[in-house]
Amino acid sequence: MVVKQYSEAELAAQPIGYWSGAAYRTVVGRIRAELAVEQLSQPHWWTLNHVAGAPGTWSRTALTERLQPFDDLGIDFAEMLDDLAGRGWLVEEDGKLSLTEAGEAGRLRAKERVGRAHEQMHRGISSTEYVATLNVLRRFIDNLDGDSDLP
Repeated sequence: MVVKQYSEAELAAQPIGYWSGAAYRTVVGRIRAELAVEQLSQPHWWTLNHVAGAPGTWSRTALTERLQPFDDLGIDFAEMLDDLAGRGWLVEEDGKLSLTEAGEAGRLRAKERVGRAHEQMHRGISSTEYVATLNVLRRFIDNLDGDSDLP
């Protein structure tokens, strides 16, 4: 697919709010669709990755505090953690969370699906262009006194 070209003046007149929102809805919508194949929400995905990255170190409370600021779906994190435990994907021992073999297998399946989506998103975009885009978005955030640090 070829992106239609516009003049610099036409593009410079475009509202960043529209385009950042359109990008968010398109990108996150695709990621959520891929995760839905595994009956996962984004917070499920974040949880699986955080627990896999530091098995036996996250408590329910600490993980919820870490992830809740990123949730725009109003997820009940206690229910979501119970869901993963009920699937046999997550266990809690001495107040700390770890993935089971089934949980890691599910995480890897989801990772493959999300990875393919990321490959498609990045098609035709160099690392330099990607970094420049992130830095421009971070500058917008910083200019408006938001948190432009990495998550």
